Amino acid sequence: MPSPTRDDGKVETGQSEDGSADRSRTGGRLVCALEMEMTNCSLHGCSKVDCVNCDGLISRNGGDSAEVSVPLSLSGKRSVPMEGDNLYRLRDRKFLLEDKKRLCVLSLGTAVLGILLMIIHAEICPLVYKPGSNIALIINCFISLSTGCLLVFIIAFHYKDIRLFIIDHNQVDWRIAMTSNRILMITLELLVCVIHPVGTYWEVGLHVNSSSSAPLCVSNHLDEPLMDMELLLSLLMFLRLYLVHRTILLHSKVLLSASYRSIGSLNNINFTFRFVLKVLMNKYPGRTLLVFILFFWLTASWMLTLCERKTQETTGRIDTALWLIAITFLTVGYGDVSPKTSCGKAVCLLTGVMGVACTAMLVAVVTKTLALNKGEKHVHFFMLDIQISKRIRHAAANVLRECWLLHRTNLMKGNRGEQRRHQRCLLEAIRVFRHLRLKQRKLRDYVSEMVDLPKMQMIMCDLSANWNNSYRELEQRILSMEQKLDELSRCFNQTSELLSHVLRNRNPEIR
Repeated sequence: MPSPTRDDGKVETGQSEDGSADRSRTGGRLVCALEMEMTNCSLHGCSKVDCVNCDGLISRNGGDSAEVSVPLSLSGKRSVPMEGDNLYRLRDRKFLLEDKKRLCVLSLGTAVLGILLMIIHAEICPLVYKPGSNIALIINCFISLSTGCLLVFIIAFHYKDIRLFIIDHNQVDWRIAMTSNRILMITLELLVCVIHPVGTYWEVGLHVNSSSSAPLCVSNHLDEPLMDMELLLSLLMFLRLYLVHRTILLHSKVLLSASYRSIGSLNNINFTFRFVLKVLMNKYPGRTLLVFILFFWLTASWMLTLCERKTQETTGRIDTALWLIAITFLTVGYGDVSPKTSCGKAVCLLTGVMGVACTAMLVAVVTKTLALNKGEKHVHFFMLDIQISKRIRHAAANVLRECWLLHRTNLMKGNRGEQRRHQRCLLEAIRVFRHLRLKQRKLRDYVSEMVDLPKMQMIMCDLSANWNNSYRELEQRILSMEQKLDELSRCFNQTSELLSHVLRNRNPEIR
């Protein structure tokens, strides 16, 4: 059999015999594939290698051409997964998830640190800041530094997220992950996290040689727009707390549990913060609501204090702000104190809306807590049915007794007043008996409306098992009948053969 040779990138086979044509064609294709495997490191542009002349029947017989293609990645390497690649992908995915959780915690800690520094700056500014002092500038520098660290952590988090997307989708190009929604979300997060008060820098630049106080301090400051801008930027720093929901999601047992993820993937469940919040509200409803209400109460009170500080009113003190936020949250509104600024009114409006929502959730939680479960409902309704049945028997006995007493009074022809009394007692006993029967009917109708899915499933399983047993018994009976019919047919055949044999022996001339 002629062996294939290589000449200038083309592998040609000689003239093959009729019995070995298929084997030489297969050998030529294998050699061509091996050559492409050896030279695939030098290929960068095209992912297909043409082996038109690898067949051996093209040169003279004009046969069909064969084309072998090897998928290549952008760097020229093969994209076919080798043995063990899935294990490396799982390991990298685990490390990326750990990095995402760590970066999320660092981002939340940095955001909370910036908010605490902003609160300290706003609180100690009127008390500690002195003309010519640089305390406000130093605190603002620390706030800016924490903001820069937060931006770095946010960018690193999204970088890990994009790498995780690439691993989950089998080493695709990173530009595919940069969709318009992702770019918009990253830009919005960076804009939210970059917000922090910068009025102190402007104040230092405008009044280098003057003894002016910080923008948030209560003084005879003439730069009202600068104070309003500083106030707005300080309040908007609380938007950084959106990182709380991401931290809860990445550190929840729902996302970390393999059983949760497996069952959720089978049922097409997306493990978002909404799902985790529903799980927390079902598992720990009281704790979740208590933590949220306390946090919102303290945060809104301080925001109201910051908004009302420049008015020199009682609402600028923390105790009055706590009282005003509490009565607004509970939708009481005594009217003894009220906000004066537009910022304070907005905070109170937000507090009222959140109070209505939390009150509705609290009512739902209390209702669910006080509601009976399935077993308790069955026990309660069963005991009610027994009690009503006893009362119905007593009422029926009273009806019979009053009928007998009325009948005896009519036979004795006694006093008319006693007869009327027995008639009234009989009518009352009949009314009580009908009322109890109606109450029992309503109770049983309500119990029958309670769909017990496990009980119905057990009943259906029992019915299915009974049907299967009946089907097997019927099959066995049919098989036994078939066997008996076969036996009967065999007996009939034997009987006919015996009869014919006997008749032939008696009448030999029939032959």
